[in-house]
Amino acid sequence: MTKLPRTLRLDASDTFIFAPVAETGEWAVSGSFLFLEADDAGLSPKDRAAMRAGFLGLSSFGWSTLVVVTHVTLEERAAATKLLATFIHEKLGAPSLDVARSAAEEEIAFAASICDHPEGTVLAVQRAVEDGELRERFRTLHQKSRAPGADGLHAQARAFTFVESESDEMEERVDLIGLMRDKPQ
Repeated sequence: MTKLPRTLRLDASDTFIFAPVAETGEWAVSGSFLFLEADDAGLSPKDRAAMRAGFLGLSSFGWSTLVVVTHVTLEERAAATKLLATFIHEKLGAPSLDVARSAAEEEIAFAASICDHPEGTVLAVQRAVEDGELRERFRTLHQKSRAPGADGLHAQARAFTFVESESDEMEERVDLIGLMRDKPQ
């Protein structure tokens, strides 16, 4: 079974952090190729947030903090590849559609490779420039398996409770007030 990431929005925070923001349910790729030549200091706050912690949605070409591992049909995968190839050719200036398609196929293959988890697993990414190279770390977020009320705080079951796992030392700090100041009126 083939899987790809789909964008996921658990709350409205992405709408404050990113511009543009991805819609829930879009097929997604890492999107790091958009930042390979970027100077972190020269990026706007929202672009910096996307560089540090965003997945690129393939319908809107907006950003999402989280994605969920989802089954994809061959037809859906081909359509996602075509969307990305068109974007790479038209917006990023690939010299031909064939070159763009090859790059898109690589990005889609990489996106599939990070989905080596059970369907429904939520993924997050952290990026940083280390030793002059852009590095990515992917984290998985798993649903807590506890009986309702077992934490002593809630008598009823919660729809979602996520526990971070597979995390690295990198810490992300986002200036939400600064991002709100940059929000277009």
